[in-house]
Amino acid sequence: MQTFKYPGSCWLESLVDICCVSLQIGVMTLTLFPIRLFVAAFMMLLAWPFAFIATMGRSEAAVEPQCLWRRVVDIILRTIMRVMWFAGGFHWISVKGRQALPTEAPILTLGPHSSYFDAIPVTMTMATIVMKAESKDIPLWGTLIKYIRPVFVSRSDQDSRRKTVEEIKRRAQSGGEWPQIMIFPEGTCTNRSCLITFKPGAFIPAVPIQPVVIRYPNKLDTITWTCLNCLVVLLCFQFLPIYTPNEEEKRNPPLFAHNVRRLMAKALDVPVTDYSFEDCQLAMAEGQLKLPVDTCLLEFARLVRRLGQKRENSEKLLKEYSKRARKLQGQRQSLEDFAQFLDLPLSDVLRDMFALFDEQEDGTVDIREFVVAFSVVCRPAKTLETIKLAFTMFGDEDDWAITEGELACILRTALGVAELRVSRLFSAIDVDDSGKLTFEMFQSFVEQQPDFAEEFLYADNAGFWGSPPSSSSSPVSNGFCADFTPNDHHTGQKKLN
Repeated sequence: MQTFKYPGSCWLESLVDICCVSLQIGVMTLTLFPIRLFVAAFMMLLAWPFAFIATMGRSEAAVEPQCLWRRVVDIILRTIMRVMWFAGGFHWISVKGRQALPTEAPILTLGPHSSYFDAIPVTMTMATIVMKAESKDIPLWGTLIKYIRPVFVSRSDQDSRRKTVEEIKRRAQSGGEWPQIMIFPEGTCTNRSCLITFKPGAFIPAVPIQPVVIRYPNKLDTITWTCLNCLVVLLCFQFLPIYTPNEEEKRNPPLFAHNVRRLMAKALDVPVTDYSFEDCQLAMAEGQLKLPVDTCLLEFARLVRRLGQKRENSEKLLKEYSKRARKLQGQRQSLEDFAQFLDLPLSDVLRDMFALFDEQEDGTVDIREFVVAFSVVCRPAKTLETIKLAFTMFGDEDDWAITEGELACILRTALGVAELRVSRLFSAIDVDDSGKLTFEMFQSFVEQQPDFAEEFLYADNAGFWGSPPSSSSSPVSNGFCADFTPNDHHTGQKKLN
């Protein structure tokens, strides 16, 4: 016999659970947290001398034989790290499957990446990782990091990306001499609701890979900065079967990454999305304009990557594109003209991008709108530079001034929305009621009112920023952009203007 539940009972149960957890966190903060923090800090201090001794006189370019005393140190450090995580609330850590040997799979790919606590598999296996070079200079922690022989990435070295890939290849193709490399191919943290696009670095060496999936099977998500306050946190990571690439995957790292991601998503029972680390940066960029939840720029950014328009060449491309777009003076271009402008062959991807800007559905686009969108995608935090570039393309040759309609077009494109009301913003800037704005006027206004978007755009265009989706909205699958899935755009439902 089935038990009847009143409508909303599940909601009430969730509310009760949240209240109980909140009360628990409050009590534990005053009682258990100081004890756990002390024990965790003590374990790190205890681990330091062992790691320091083990790294003394060790070469960073070669691997010495794993002698008995180093093996003993390795076991001691693993034990200390396990006690530290136990103090942090991770009482039960479930490990499923068998970890492959370095000779079988030199690279381990982990996902989804959602927290600093994802480092637990690293400390339990003592596998090496890829880290920024500045980390090794952190007192105490830097010594522990150097013990696992990470591949360091230097932000100050412009050639660091290539060197990192070459070092990963060198270690992965060493025949098992080096420790296994653990890589989080998503490149950023998500909310575990899906797997975003994998970066190709782990797949370029074209060697067998062992996927590892991470789960936090708690009833409520308590791992984000509340772990030390909670009584028990559960963690499970599972070693999946070794994935050996075929000849086509060896020649095509993105295909290799795609197939491994699909395998991991199936094991996790979560969807995949075409969004990537760069899309996260775009969606959360700290600029004067915040992207609305229904923006089309994430889809545009995905198409830009598929066309091979990389950010490394963005400044050079922007200069060239803006100069040529200025000469066109707003003349609408056909698909063939658009392909010629970008110096690209006609393709389905190019047609999809063209459709985003064909707001009149007459088979023509304004190239200037493409340049504005491209500028936002390539430098999402530099709002004023994008607006200045737009003024040079839309404005008169005499004073580079624009009209209200042109301002609306620029901001619509920069935000990736179909409609945008800017009358109140335009009037606030155009105090002389001249009917035109220069970039100097816009810049001066922004400097005086840095929150202009919140007052003049967000307030006048309700529904674009942060409004909750209706009950009929499709599920949020990508974790950072509500009601926006790639399928919407293949049917031509959304456009940049």
